[in-house]
Amino acid sequence: MTRRVVITGSCGGLGRAFVRKFQAEGWRVIGIDRRKPESSHMPDEFIHADIGQDGEVARAFEIIRNGGRLDAIVNNAAVQLNKPIAETTDDEWSTVINTNVRSAFQTIRESTELLAESRGAVVNISSVHAIATSVNVAVYAISKGALAALTRSAAVELAAAGVRCNAVLPGAVDTAMLRDGLDRRPHVDGVDGNFADLVAGTPLGFVATPDQIAPSVFHLADSEQSPYTTGQMLIVDGGVTARLGSE
Repeated sequence: MTRRVVITGSCGGLGRAFVRKFQAEGWRVIGIDRRKPESSHMPDEFIHADIGQDGEVARAFEIIRNGGRLDAIVNNAAVQLNKPIAETTDDEWSTVINTNVRSAFQTIRESTELLAESRGAVVNISSVHAIATSVNVAVYAISKGALAALTRSAAVELAAAGVRCNAVLPGAVDTAMLRDGLDRRPHVDGVDGNFADLVAGTPLGFVATPDQIAPSVFHLADSEQSPYTTGQMLIVDGGVTARLGSE
């Protein structure tokens, strides 16, 4: 029996790593992204969709239901906005919230029956910004906090159907999104200087690659590995949030 997973944002740095991990474990991967995948990072099935837009999640799941069973969803699609609150427009707010939160709510809603049949799982990719944040990322942090709340709510509501829902909260991960954010922060040595500061501030002494986050996501998605885990927030940040900020 081949298990099947939907991964949103499958063409990003984290998304590609998740695709690789699930495929390596023998799962069939359905990727969803507004970008098209590179030939070297192909999911087994691909749906081209911007799930931050109205109706796109429902359209994607019309296709997914035709493929049969579904064992897990990884809600990974996200956009980040680096702007002060005072300069953030309503349209920018809507883009971030619709992509990062509304789409996850919709995928859970659309997949409930399929996941109940397989006693499957949802893994939401939140962020350490849900619990501790920085300046000029308010809307992003809000969206990730809402995703954590959605995780708890869905876990409690769907437990009776045997569906588990958990979240992974990565810290800094070396992706294009991270590098773009670092490029917007002033530093005498530019992006490299900001990146070096991140490394210095991480107790484990390095910034994770996407492939180092993927095993945590797979663990929570696989009901054989984590059958009794639901409603939990797994922080994967190299120890950053464990350290006192006053030190």
